[in-house]
Amino acid sequence: MNNNRHDKKIILFDGVCNLCNTSVQFILKRDKKNQFLFGSLQGTTGQHYLAKYHLPSDAFNSFMLVEGETLYTRSTAALRMLKHLGGGWRWLYALMVIPRYIRDGLYNLLAKNRYKWFGKKETCWIPTPELKEKFLS
Repeated sequence: MNNNRHDKKIILFDGVCNLCNTSVQFILKRDKKNQFLFGSLQGTTGQHYLAKYHLPSDAFNSFMLVEGETLYTRSTAALRMLKHLGGGWRWLYALMVIPRYIRDGLYNLLAKNRYKWFGKKETCWIPTPELKEKFLS
């Protein structure tokens, strides 16, 4: 089991987006290898990574995955996460053969409409005490 915080992959997400929060809960239930940590893009950790990778501090429209020193965004981040999640989900990584501009075009359409289609919370989702160790400030 992967318990060293430095070896974990960090998922950055829009903390007020219902779709994003549902996605985080989906990952939490299936992360059998305990390999992911989470941080909202609005929080300290999210803002740190946005600054580190020279992205706007209000760039909340992308799912982001940090592996070591590499930042993946949009469809690439989502597909890499599914690959690491394992099980049958890893087979979706095969979608990487689709050119990025097509994958990200579909991703951007979803991201642009996520509040309209799935709603928005006024505040970030608060994890249960049992899950709190998986979340970064």
